[in-house]
Amino acid sequence: MSAAPTDPVSSLRRVITDAVAELGDGVAEPGLERPPRAELGDYSSNAAMLAAPVVRRAPRDVASDLAESVAARIGADVDSVEVAGPGFLNLHMTEAWMRAAAAEVVAAGGRFGSGVVDEPRKILVEFVSANPTGPITVASGRHAAYGDSLARLLAFAGHEVGREYYINDAGGQIRLFGESIAARIEGRGVPEGGYEGDYVAELGERIAAEGGAVDAEALAQRGVELMVDSIRATLERARVSFDRWSSERDLHESGAIDEAVEALRERGLVYESEDAIWLRTTDLGDDKDRVLVKADGEPTYFAPDIAYHRDKLQRGWDLLIDVWGADHHGYVARMAAAMAALGEPEGSFEVEIMQLVNLLEGGERARMSKRRGDFATLDDLIDDIGVDATRFFLVQRSHETPLDIDLELARKQSADNPVYYVQYAHARICSLFRAAAEDPDESGEPAPAGSLEPAERRLITTLLEYPGQVAHAARVREPHAIGGYARDVASDFHAFYRDCRVVGAEPGLQAARLEVCGAARVVIASCLELLGIEAPEEM
Repeated sequence: MSAAPTDPVSSLRRVITDAVAELGDGVAEPGLERPPRAELGDYSSNAAMLAAPVVRRAPRDVASDLAESVAARIGADVDSVEVAGPGFLNLHMTEAWMRAAAAEVVAAGGRFGSGVVDEPRKILVEFVSANPTGPITVASGRHAAYGDSLARLLAFAGHEVGREYYINDAGGQIRLFGESIAARIEGRGVPEGGYEGDYVAELGERIAAEGGAVDAEALAQRGVELMVDSIRATLERARVSFDRWSSERDLHESGAIDEAVEALRERGLVYESEDAIWLRTTDLGDDKDRVLVKADGEPTYFAPDIAYHRDKLQRGWDLLIDVWGADHHGYVARMAAAMAALGEPEGSFEVEIMQLVNLLEGGERARMSKRRGDFATLDDLIDDIGVDATRFFLVQRSHETPLDIDLELARKQSADNPVYYVQYAHARICSLFRAAAEDPDESGEPAPAGSLEPAERRLITTLLEYPGQVAHAARVREPHAIGGYARDVASDFHAFYRDCRVVGAEPGLQAARLEVCGAARVVIASCLELLGIEAPEEM
């Protein structure tokens, strides 16, 4: 990614940082935030309070000196720098600075807010990875929406990002899947704990019509192939794609599992007991040692997982982010221990735990069970509320909290529906530009002095928060924060549209306000892109 475009707020922060540096070394990086009330200014900094203990002076005295220095450095772009409260610096920016800042957003276009990380990393995000024994459920759809949005966000922030799906196509659940398909072909009941959904019968009919696969192992292999094709199609429909689909079966057949065990043995962390091979994970933070290979010579599920993560690292990724379900919470410590056993430094492995999702219709919740078959699929949800609403609602809350989706709300074409509300703001802006093309402001005059309305100033200031919002959301791995910010932008735009005439405004003002509209369009479209949602031009 090319260098990040100019960020007006970052430029202000650098001015304050430079002014603080003149006071001496050892002062923490000052903050620059929006004050709680508009009358306090456009921006507020705690620089003086951070510097006061270092220079051993009263915060307000330090603030007075900083106010003069900051005002001189900013020059004509600031109306005033005031000292407030215990020593805050409150900056009141000029109309000219505000309008120029909006123009900078428009000039940067889709790159505005990008490249905000100081130290880019090579990050591999592995997500969904649902067992290929059934369709993608709504629960797995939440993993998909979160993982894809996170990957988009990290890449936009400046990291090199890969996306991967790990296919669990080996082991006991796959054998049971094959036996379930065989049972449905033969017209008998599935084995205990087997897969009972209608999709299994449909798989059986399709495989039987193809001919060739006869025993349970062959049926399982063909069934997995067909399910992976189905999963891939569903995810692509949800605008989720992967750079690589890795196979557990390949790890078994390539000898990668044996190689991983030997690599751990060479590090002195493998021992044998009770005819099994163990990994000494208690030395690395786990609550007990873990079996890698059982007494019968069969690897546990832990061994291929270690081999898979070792393979990721060998491919050059320096940070692995795994997106797991809530039922895997207890597995985090042992996998972290395995990473340490492989010699990886702290900070090279992260796990994001997803909580459950429920569909609400008249207060009733749909049950989801891939084996029983009485589950809601991601395709069902997309058919019902569309891709955009599906993506938005699946990431509307933190992934660490349970999520209820109100289907009646998601279907609404009104401001009550948050995705509609944001998309409508974008479409309304596009309609303004179409109207302006029919009645252009060709005066070439600047906006009249004093014409920047409070709603206009508030909208511009909100738009300028975008790079900071991207940086924060990427750092804490929370793409839902972008959705919340997009709603704030839409709210401020609708207020601006209500209070400020755009098309048909006096000479110079129409062009200036269209610039603000253009900046809002840039930011809203960028937010929606990060969430995998379309930015319509008409609604």
